[in-house]
Amino acid sequence: MQSDAEVIQQCRAGAPDNFRLLVERYQSESMGHALTLLRNREDALDAIQDAFLSAFKALERFDIKRPFYPWLYVILRNRCYSLLESRQRRPESGTETEILEHSAITNHATATQSSTRITELREAIWLLSPQDREVITLKHLDGLSYQELAEQLTITIGTVMSRLYHARQRLRRLLDESNDGPNNESQTDRRQS
Repeated sequence: MQSDAEVIQQCRAGAPDNFRLLVERYQSESMGHALTLLRNREDALDAIQDAFLSAFKALERFDIKRPFYPWLYVILRNRCYSLLESRQRRPESGTETEILEHSAITNHATATQSSTRITELREAIWLLSPQDREVITLKHLDGLSYQELAEQLTITIGTVMSRLYHARQRLRRLLDESNDGPNNESQTDRRQS
């Protein structure tokens, strides 16, 4: 299989159709990230298409010594946030199942949690802001290091750590609230007795 750098060099040398190899290679991962931020399948598809098109147009400026996907991710992320800012509130299309089929959330949680806990975690993550969902997903589900997060989000490591800390706190509160819901009243009553 050709490396990303080889494909990019071929595109620059007059074989632009080879860019499709990069699209095929990163389309699924891009969909997962776009859906994590946008929670809307049509918007995610638009963002991905725009991101790949922008990347293709800027291919001459890409530093071939660097990895391709983090660069593409920055373009995709910016497009997602532009869509979030510009769109009017409308019902989200796509079911949770559609969204999660492209997400690492299900795969990661399935390996480590019971189905009830997976559902609670999934619901809590979807209640987070797009920024919180993004940093939690990239760190804990995609396994990026603080340095990789800083590069992809174009922020400092200190800011990454702060955002991650606050996102985890909000996620923890949401999970605690779901555990204190009506299904757990008997436990609460027993503790108070």
